[in-house]
Amino acid sequence: MALAEAAKPEVKQLVIADLGAVLRAGIADFRRAPQFGLFFSAVYVLGGFFLIWLGAGHVSWILATSLGFPLIAPFAAAGLYEVSRRMEQGQPLDWDGVLGIVWQERTRQLPWLGAIIVIYFLFWTFLAHMLFALFMGLSTMTNISDSWDVFFTLNGLTMIAVELVVGAILAFLLFSLTVVSLPLVLDREVDFVTAMLLSLQTVRENLVVMLVWAMFIAVLTLVALLPWFLGLMVVLPVLGHATWHLYRKALA
Repeated sequence: MALAEAAKPEVKQLVIADLGAVLRAGIADFRRAPQFGLFFSAVYVLGGFFLIWLGAGHVSWILATSLGFPLIAPFAAAGLYEVSRRMEQGQPLDWDGVLGIVWQERTRQLPWLGAIIVIYFLFWTFLAHMLFALFMGLSTMTNISDSWDVFFTLNGLTMIAVELVVGAILAFLLFSLTVVSLPLVLDREVDFVTAMLLSLQTVRENLVVMLVWAMFIAVLTLVALLPWFLGLMVVLPVLGHATWHLYRKALA
């Protein structure tokens, strides 16, 4: 059921200093209960090794990335949010309680958000292939496992630049749709459309702060990917806990 107009939370004004505060709170939550963060982040790390085993570039890899990770992500995030929520309210931290909440979310609004994310990733996969065909379709292709020379041509460099710009825009739009909506549907009885609209409103009214947060997440996640995904074991739970605290600061 959608929130009545009078019951809708008020979007608060954020400042850059709030990002430091929520990050410190995320680190504190992870240090207080690392077993939960390590458990949920292990899904991503093990999934990354599984995708390598499948073989990058194959159809199976694309399907696993487009369907598997986006569908699991909201439920893994919900577990981290629930841990932070319980700490905030002084409730006991136990596996039955935390995993029970994650299991209950399957019948609420979270699967709808997961479906939106899946569709979004499928659209980006399709668009990326279309951009590749647009710029490289008439080029003489080589096996990129042997040589990357084709990407250093004018068409190749232009394609990379366009895909980076388009990808960044689409990534920020997805961030805007989910940064507040994911913790919101866990915390309150609100439908996923209302939650996404509130998330967009929060980003719009705090655009500079949210842009900085989105770029920080992107850079930190990229760095965490480099040592065989192992950095994600720490980065993902810290960011998950921090996102809960950002949500609490952003909505009154």
